[in-house]
Amino acid sequence: MSDPASDALRADAERLRQEIVGWRRALHRRPELGFEERETAALVERALRGMGLEPRTGVARTGVVAVLRAPSPGGPAVLLRADMDGLPVQEVEGREYGSEIPGRMHACGHDGHTAMLLGAAALLASRRTALARDVVLCFQPGEEGFGGAREMVAAGILAEHGVGEAYALHLWTPFRAGTIQVRSGPTMAAQDEFTATFVGRGGHGALPHHARDPIVAASLGVVALQQVVSRAVDPLAAAVATVGSFHAGSAPNVIPDAATLVGTLRSFQDDVRETLRDRVPRAFDGAASAAGCTLDFELRRGYPAVVNDPACVELARRAARRVVGDEAVIEPPPVAAAEDFAYFLKEVPGAFLFVGAGDPGRGLDAPHHSPRFDIDEAVLPRGAELLARIALERA
Repeated sequence: MSDPASDALRADAERLRQEIVGWRRALHRRPELGFEERETAALVERALRGMGLEPRTGVARTGVVAVLRAPSPGGPAVLLRADMDGLPVQEVEGREYGSEIPGRMHACGHDGHTAMLLGAAALLASRRTALARDVVLCFQPGEEGFGGAREMVAAGILAEHGVGEAYALHLWTPFRAGTIQVRSGPTMAAQDEFTATFVGRGGHGALPHHARDPIVAASLGVVALQQVVSRAVDPLAAAVATVGSFHAGSAPNVIPDAATLVGTLRSFQDDVRETLRDRVPRAFDGAASAAGCTLDFELRRGYPAVVNDPACVELARRAARRVVGDEAVIEPPPVAAAEDFAYFLKEVPGAFLFVGAGDPGRGLDAPHHSPRFDIDEAVLPRGAELLARIALERA
C-alpha cells in the first residue's frame, strides 16, 4: 500500500535533483583541503539560510552546524554529518565541472556528501512539524587525515545539542549505483601510521664487511612485519600491515647510513590494534639488531575503527528500504579504509552507510583518491532522501 507522506518525500527529493547536483558541482570546482574549507562553508551557510535556518559557522575552525527544532522533542537529538574537505590530487582534464584549483580535487566524494546533507536539510526544513526529535546538521571539516570529527566532538556539539544518535553516508564507487550498503559492528578500520628508520654505518658497496647495511636491516624488517600479521594475530581476526615507502641511498656502489620505511597498520578490534602497536616495533628492532643496526621508530596514532550500533543499523535499513527497495539494501564486508566518523560513534551510537555510486558502463569506477574519480550523480537525491528518512524514522 502506498504511503502518501513517504511518496511525497520521494517526489520532493526528486524535485531537488537539479539543486543538489548544482551544489555538488559548485563544490567540485572549488575543492579545499582540511581546515581550509572557507568557500565551502560559505556556500553551506548561504544554502542553509535560504532554507530559513540559522547556521553557526567556525565550529572546529571551519565547520558549520545548524539545528532543526522539533515542535515537542520526544527524545535525544539525531545528528546527520557530512564531511567537506578535498584532497591534494590533480584532477584529469576535460570535465565540465572539473576542479579550478591546481593540485586540489574532490577525489573522495565529500562534495557529494555535503550536497546530499543540504538536500536533506531542505526536505526536513519543510517537514519540521513531523519531527519528533531535533536534527543536528553537521558539516564537518578535515576528514582526510586531519581528525575534524574529533575536533567537532571536542567543540561540544554532541553535548550542547543533546545528541543521542549519529549517522553519516559515504558515496562509494566500488558499490553499484542504486544500492545502499550497511552492516552492524566493525565497518571501517582503525588506522595507525609508522616511520621506522634503520640506522647503520655507511661504506663502499664493494666492502660491505666494513659497513652495517641498513638496507639489509630494513628489508628484513619488511619481511618481519608480515610475520606479525600471520603469526601474532588470530587468523579469524583482520589486520593489515603495509609498507608504502622505502627510502635509502642514492648511488649504486654506496651503502647508506640509514634506510627508512613508512607504512600503515589497519585493524578492526581494539586488542588487535594493540597487538600491532606492540609487536611491529619489536619486529623491526629485531631485524635491525640482526643486521648490526639500530632502530628509530615513530608511531602516529590515527582514527579508531568505525563500529556501527545494531539498533541504529536496523533503523537505517528501514529507511534505506523505503529509498531503494529490499533487494538493494546490502550488508557489505568490512572495509579496511579509515574514516574519522569513528570519533562520533565513540561518543554516541549510530551508523555509517555506503551509498553505491559506481557505474562501470559509464566509466564511473575509478577508485577513491584517484585523479579519475567521479560519481553517478543520479544517486545524490536518493542520498538526501535517505538522510531525511533516517531523521524522520525517529518520529
